[in-house]
Amino acid sequence: MKAKIFSKNRIAAAVSVVLSTAALQPVLAGENDATTQADAIEIIEVRGIRGSLARSMDFKRESSGVVDAISAEEMGKFPDTNLAESLQRITGVSVSRANGEGSQITVRGFGPEFNLITLNGRQMPGSGFTRSYNLENLSSEGVSALEVYKTARAENPSGGLGATVNIVTTRPLQRPGEQFAIMGKALYDSSNEKGDDITPEFAAVYSNTFFDDRFGAAFTFSHHRRDFQRQQANIQGWQANVPLPSLDSQFVTDARPRDAEGNPIGNHFFPKDMNYSIEDLQRERTNGQLTLQYAPTDNLTLTMDYTASRSLTGLEVIGWGIWNEFGGNINAYELDERGTAIFADIGGNDGSFTASKGTTEVKARSIGFNADWQLHDDFRLQLDYHDSNNKTDNGADKGSGNWGQVILGSDQLITKIYDYRTGDIPQMEILWRNGTNVLQPGEIDSNFGQFIHSPGESEIKQLQLDGTWFNSRFNLPLLEIKGGVARTEQNFGGWNAWSGLRGGPGFNPSFREIFPDSMFTLNSTRNFLDQFQGGGTNMLTNYYYTFDFDEAVARQMAFLTADVMGSDAFVPDAYFNGITSQSSVKEVTNSIYLQSAWEFDVGSYPVQLNAGLRYEETDVTSTVRQRVERQVNWESASEWIMQYEQGEDTFLTLTGKHDVFLPMFDVRVELTDDLIGRFSWGKTISRAPLGALAGGRSLSGSPRPGARSGGQGNTNLQPFESSNLDLTLEYYYAEGSYAAIGYFRKNVDNFIQTTITDITIDGLHDILNGPRYNQAVADIEARGEQATSTAIFEQMLANGHGNADGRIEPTAQDPLIVWSISQPQNTDSKSVDGVEIAWQHLLGDTGFGFGANATFVNGDVKFDTESLEQQAPLSGLSDSANLQLFYEKDGLSVKVTYAWRDSYLIGVGQAQGSSDAPPQFARQYTQWDLSVNYDINPQLTVFFEGINITNATERGYGRYEEQFLFARQYGPRYALGARYRF
Repeated sequence: MKAKIFSKNRIAAAVSVVLSTAALQPVLAGENDATTQADAIEIIEVRGIRGSLARSMDFKRESSGVVDAISAEEMGKFPDTNLAESLQRITGVSVSRANGEGSQITVRGFGPEFNLITLNGRQMPGSGFTRSYNLENLSSEGVSALEVYKTARAENPSGGLGATVNIVTTRPLQRPGEQFAIMGKALYDSSNEKGDDITPEFAAVYSNTFFDDRFGAAFTFSHHRRDFQRQQANIQGWQANVPLPSLDSQFVTDARPRDAEGNPIGNHFFPKDMNYSIEDLQRERTNGQLTLQYAPTDNLTLTMDYTASRSLTGLEVIGWGIWNEFGGNINAYELDERGTAIFADIGGNDGSFTASKGTTEVKARSIGFNADWQLHDDFRLQLDYHDSNNKTDNGADKGSGNWGQVILGSDQLITKIYDYRTGDIPQMEILWRNGTNVLQPGEIDSNFGQFIHSPGESEIKQLQLDGTWFNSRFNLPLLEIKGGVARTEQNFGGWNAWSGLRGGPGFNPSFREIFPDSMFTLNSTRNFLDQFQGGGTNMLTNYYYTFDFDEAVARQMAFLTADVMGSDAFVPDAYFNGITSQSSVKEVTNSIYLQSAWEFDVGSYPVQLNAGLRYEETDVTSTVRQRVERQVNWESASEWIMQYEQGEDTFLTLTGKHDVFLPMFDVRVELTDDLIGRFSWGKTISRAPLGALAGGRSLSGSPRPGARSGGQGNTNLQPFESSNLDLTLEYYYAEGSYAAIGYFRKNVDNFIQTTITDITIDGLHDILNGPRYNQAVADIEARGEQATSTAIFEQMLANGHGNADGRIEPTAQDPLIVWSISQPQNTDSKSVDGVEIAWQHLLGDTGFGFGANATFVNGDVKFDTESLEQQAPLSGLSDSANLQLFYEKDGLSVKVTYAWRDSYLIGVGQAQGSSDAPPQFARQYTQWDLSVNYDINPQLTVFFEGINITNATERGYGRYEEQFLFARQYGPRYALGARYRF
């Protein structure tokens, strides 16, 4: 049997493979080809940073195509505390963060939904109703290596258009004997206010073999808890080209360029709201893995493994801010040269204080079986099956079963100010009718509460059969032919239940008396967002009220009953109106592949060629719950609520189908003993987002003016299909040291673009600009008053147009609502290209070393900020760079890491943005981390970790940086711990 490596590197490669626990093709939970070759070799394992870097470099050097890897420094110790944080050390990989931790990866500019995560070669389900896998939910202690395949491979499951990331876990028969490691540490998060200042993390990894190494068992367990606080300023969305009133010039500053007639050129934009929040979180993560292996003969290995994870995140939020309407509500404004409002004086609506509470649970489990049978020297057979699922539930609060929010405040204001002319964060101020800019506790009223439950589940069942024929009989440069078939069933589903706006909405009638003054605590903004210019005590509104969520719910339940409120009774139940929406998508994919490996010389240059073809056929079935819309009521000055017909909902089932051919080939040339050149070409795919595949039409349940929107899926969407070209030059000039430069290009067909069509629907009439609405405007202006939305609503009630509950219902005399319906469609092709550079260097025996890499990407997939047309950009595209400096000698290791990511497009569409689906961008981000390890003796190590030691913050914006979207502040985290092994 020939190994798929160059002959002069056979022994080095065998040792490398054993140490990295990774074969030259993806591991399918079986034994490595090189195990028997390595039995007679005495292996001295090099632990620590240098050993990890050396194993990763050897794996990269001996692999076909463009592949990178990260190896554990020793059993139970991965280079970073989070798998996503580790992956960003790889050239071309950058991370997106959740709660200040690495969560999902972007590879070569392609975001999480374009990358495939596998566990020991098995395709893993996304988190909830999504294809994206959240890496922060998986502990690193049981992981021995991470492999990143950037070029196509026929044998890999499809879905990794950007890359396929294989997580390799401990296999006991690959490391015979008893091994044990236990770790414990105390975590201090400097942002914490309500939880414990010190929280625990502990892990244990055990592996052993028995019966002359015929049977092996490995077990991993870990538990992590973190209590922390997130502070945030936020705007939900920007509205384009809202009506501007005719104002005296002293109240208007418009810096836009002018045409020949003196009219401003370009669009203008106003913020829909401005709010701030303090979020206290408690997060727990528990992981466990059991692997059993049995080798009844030298040629057969049976492996069964079970992996389970559970993360629980509890969240309590207090917030405050303003809600804006437009048109006649604008009293004064200042626009910059691109039309963005950097100052606005807006009347009407309300200012509010909110409290939210909820718990989200993510549970994942995977059980798999693998049989690896070497039938004889020339043929190997592998059978692999796994059943994996991932469930997300945001109603895991045992007390309520909901995510809940209570909004209290007042509409008794004269005007509201939005100001972003200075500082890092916008400011807001309210002038209340009490003559001050401070609302008194006794003036705080009930607005509404809302409760949501939206669980989701993703499941994969996959059966794979692979066979490999090794050429030992024919005098050909052919090393092997590998082929296989697979069947993959993926089921994604979820539903949403929304209570509606309970206990209101609005402040009419008033219920201030149900909230005693003692319920509210006045707080200073002294320590709020103090890492930003304009935060802390410098905020224009430098106070906020806090109140207890449970008390606010209990008081409203007691007072705002059905006897008082009718159908608007305060009931904290997401299912008050039943299930709001429900959808599921089932994908069944049958695939077959053939892949060959060749080795020959061209002149004096050893060449390795890998070529293959994968064919897949996928059937898609979408099932969507359909509700029949009846009418839209105007229920308060700022709330419009959809009403539905009573009775059973119906289910709409649609089907789709697609097939793909995915050819590939890799060429690897040893130009010298130390210089390797690579050329790769192949096709990869990523399937359409699940939400886009779910058929049926849905309309907004809260269709405020400017947000009369809806969506419709497309079950026949074709997958993104990319033709990939890679050219790489790698120079391995010393032990553990190398430099590499590569060029890549991806031409992607079937890009998905959302098109918007304006429609009307018979029977859905619009109170806005109807005859009764216009009469109310005339009545208000006749009195010389401003026709704000609050004034218009109250005037319509005074004119007798409200129902028994004080809500305004449409009539047949009102015009039909114009809905902006969005639907995804496959469109044109787009391309991305870039350059990757990497340099890893060990400074001899000094103990010092470094690793640095950078990726520069470009393409015709960027968002055109000047256009209001629907667009199909690529989210996640950005340059990135990483640096790792370390010292490791005489039992001491010190490592400093730096990660930088340039600004990038998070996605299109804002929660309260206009129907043109405006963008969300993230500003550039940098983070410094530190770790120090000291070996007290060969078994015991103590360590210190510092994460985000410079207290980096996150910021985001819309079309332009002046269109602020969010600013988030966390804080540095530190850990002190010990690790024991034998």
